[in-house]
Amino acid sequence: MTEVVPPTPAPPRRAGGATFGGVDRPPAARGAGPAPGPDYAAVHASAAFTGLRRRFRRFVFPVTGLFLAWYLTYVLLAAYTPDLMATRVAGSITVGLLLGLGQFATTLLITLAYTRWARTRLDPLAAEVRAAAEEAP
Repeated sequence: MTEVVPPTPAPPRRAGGATFGGVDRPPAARGAGPAPGPDYAAVHASAAFTGLRRRFRRFVFPVTGLFLAWYLTYVLLAAYTPDLMATRVAGSITVGLLLGLGQFATTLLITLAYTRWARTRLDPLAAEVRAAAEEAP
């Protein structure tokens, strides 16, 4: 037969004992409340933040769509037109190799274009949103 053992109660806490960062103390003993910080709901609802998101999306979504279409075109050409992709351009360099290297070049160009665009168009707006969030009570 199986013996049923009742659960043992937790040992009583000693006054002045170790705590885990004070989280096991009642809230009144930990301090006055949460540390002050930005009101993220108000920042998210602000016109400046909405404009920042809109400007970001106007660049990122179309560029992402164009790059995915370019990549899908490359994959479809490789899958359905192997003769075209195997066409030699010069020596052992083929159309497929040039298009594949074009994928890397496109990625680099998009990255450089985005960093330049973000530095001039997004960063000033982000600085305004950050300053407004830090000033708000």
